[in-house]
Amino acid sequence: MDKRIPIHVAIIPDGNRRWAVSKGLKKVDGYSKVDYNHLENLLLEAKKLGSKYMSLWVFSTENWKRPKMEINFLFDHFLENIYKLLEGALKNKVRVKHLGRKDRLPAKIIDGLNLLESETAKFNEFTVLICMDYGGRDEIVRAINKILKSGRSEISEDDFKNYLDSSGIPDPDLIIRTSGEKRLSGFMPYQSVYSEFYFADVHFPDFESKQLKEAFEEFSKRKRRLGGN
Repeated sequence: MDKRIPIHVAIIPDGNRRWAVSKGLKKVDGYSKVDYNHLENLLLEAKKLGSKYMSLWVFSTENWKRPKMEINFLFDHFLENIYKLLEGALKNKVRVKHLGRKDRLPAKIIDGLNLLESETAKFNEFTVLICMDYGGRDEIVRAINKILKSGRSEISEDDFKNYLDSSGIPDPDLIIRTSGEKRLSGFMPYQSVYSEFYFADVHFPDFESKQLKEAFEEFSKRKRRLGGN
């Protein structure tokens, strides 16, 4: 594979419910299929290939519209995997950082996210960004409100980045969406202006290290001018 690799790869893990329906299972069973082992294979493959950051959009600001039973299942499933994620992050020297809101999430979820962030803050080789209760427009609005509260009346583009959840993190070079849908659905609209997009036809439960490597191979063939020549 070409040595041109995405420093920051982001994944929109779509199709969990459709995968379950295609297997004759309950919709929530699609989330059960995606456990820590599934995610570890992806992040370790990205790390091995040379990436430094991987973002995973696990719960959007719009996902609150889903049935309460489904939301509770998602949160419970995340809690079941938190300590496995922490153990794996410590073993593999992976930093975990949360992007999104913390004011609406259940207290146990917030405690788990804070634990992951504090225990792994010392690592800098590879960072996993968990986007939970995250929405791109919401992030921008919150950033603007922070600026207004600071009393500033004017701000540069570089300064504005410092008010985003992704402050200090490079913009995603490659954004992957699974399940064949060809849209971002509000994921990182500010940060993705020069991102390369890759749309995988498989549902996320079937998106494994092999498919990730294929996305990287496709990325390596792209010519990125970033607005220049």
